[in-house]
Amino acid sequence: APPPPGPRPAPRPVQNQRIELVVIGVSTGGPQALERVLPRLPRQLAVPLLVVQHMPTLFTRLLAERLAGLGPLPVREAAGGEALGPGTALVAPGGHHLVVAREGGAGVARLDDGPPENSCRPAADTLFRSAAQAFGPGVLAVVMTGMGRDGAAGCQAVRQAGGVVLAQDRESSTVWG
Repeated sequence: APPPPGPRPAPRPVQNQRIELVVIGVSTGGPQALERVLPRLPRQLAVPLLVVQHMPTLFTRLLAERLAGLGPLPVREAAGGEALGPGTALVAPGGHHLVVAREGGAGVARLDDGPPENSCRPAADTLFRSAAQAFGPGVLAVVMTGMGRDGAAGCQAVRQAGGVVLAQDRESSTVWG
């Protein structure tokens, strides 16, 4: 039998593909992963960044405050209605889905109280699908450590819209699923 395939290299964006929005989905082990990644991003990040972390109400606000304190990127919990501009970094509040829409050509964050998806609210799939619909090939979706299937269908929607998907590997994930 042939040896199992090794890690695949990260897909390269299509030449001249312009990323307009980064969406991140994380679950178990996510706060630690976010604490390692977000502080490495520049304060003047050229695109908006939205995060879904599977956490209940209150904990997501504390997470956003913790990430903001690690700097340099300002991070806050989404309230809904925020314009998505460069350097906007929002964490979905526990108990609400975070979605994006285009209004007059600009991106806007919205909160949605629809039913849980993959037993989660907020759910990465909900955010990723709305991002694919609003930003098409301009989306970079990132799935980091955690368990379960949340994010899989949303990543498929991003790829079908021409966007780019990155996923953390098994070896560096706190929990793989």
